[in-house]
Amino acid sequence: MTARFIPIAEPFTGPEELEALRAPFDRGWLTQGPAVGEFERSFAERHSVPHALATTSCTTALQLVLAAIGVGPGDEVIIPAFTWVATANVVRLCGATPVFADVNGVTFNIDPSSAAALVTDATKAIIPVHLFGLCVDVDELRSVLPPSVAIVEDAACATGAELRNRTAGGLGDAAAFSFHPRKIITTGEGGMLTTISEELAGRAEILRNHGATVSEEVRHHGPQPYLLPAFEEVGFNFRMTDMQGAVGLVQMSRLDTLLAERSERAAWYREELSDVGWLRQPSEPIGYKHAWQSYVTLVDEETSPAPRNELMGRLHAAGVSTRPGTHAVSALGAYRATANRCPTAEWLQASTMAIPLHNRMSDDDFAYVVAAIRSL
Repeated sequence: MTARFIPIAEPFTGPEELEALRAPFDRGWLTQGPAVGEFERSFAERHSVPHALATTSCTTALQLVLAAIGVGPGDEVIIPAFTWVATANVVRLCGATPVFADVNGVTFNIDPSSAAALVTDATKAIIPVHLFGLCVDVDELRSVLPPSVAIVEDAACATGAELRNRTAGGLGDAAAFSFHPRKIITTGEGGMLTTISEELAGRAEILRNHGATVSEEVRHHGPQPYLLPAFEEVGFNFRMTDMQGAVGLVQMSRLDTLLAERSERAAWYREELSDVGWLRQPSEPIGYKHAWQSYVTLVDEETSPAPRNELMGRLHAAGVSTRPGTHAVSALGAYRATANRCPTAEWLQASTMAIPLHNRMSDDDFAYVVAAIRSL
């Protein structure tokens, strides 16, 4: 095998994104403005939702949703134990308590029966995570929860993903997406809040901009730009810049092509690695359209040639980057003292292994990854 280094992820950008940056600089409007508005409309249309609000990150989009629905001290929010730590952090940042549900060992997503058993009178919301780009069955989740519990999709990995021909972002009451460079489309940092609720969207728009009743763009283009808006409540500064919005618009034009390529590559991996008995391939159940933000395998340490971490080290030495799928947040130092045990999440933390899957990889790169895994 020819020596090389294949990163776990790499954003797909080109001269079009660089050219798109000219417009905000030519306009002299660099904070949230017309480019962000166009990006929001494009994203909302693609995800079949009436409302989309761009934010500084997926984390702040989640925090904004929770604040908009009134989550605060004394409330509980159910989250999957196997997720990125941000899903839990936003609950704490609202003054509420994260309650950890265990996950399904095949899909990696929240287990509805585990979640239902955790509901109390204090449960205000649940945040199902569409992990690695595979949607949670939100319909099943809704059927086992009281109507009073809001469903907030953590769709960080799920831009363009679908469940039974319905797009992520409109499956629950609201959703949050990520545009971090590891995600399918990127604006550097950045996120998007989507919702089907006009009331929630209106409140989130106010809270996103310090609590102002009128946005900066509307005020500056209005008849009295010299007057400040009213501030009736405390808000945040979670606004996306127009430079990011301009890049996001170009990235949206690439989305369907990027998704199709990832789906094709994931199918190829499944076929080429199907006879590696110690490595379980990720699933894509019937009725689901996986976004394949990551290709996360599972190492069977009873039959594998070495423990998972040693295999990752050997692949790294061969020039193939890997990562654990994610962590069991309930076992992290910031949470384990008060969290309940979630055995499946802890097992997945120790056993999952993401291998490179991104749109800058060549045929040779994919073949190299497979050969490196076989050489173990």
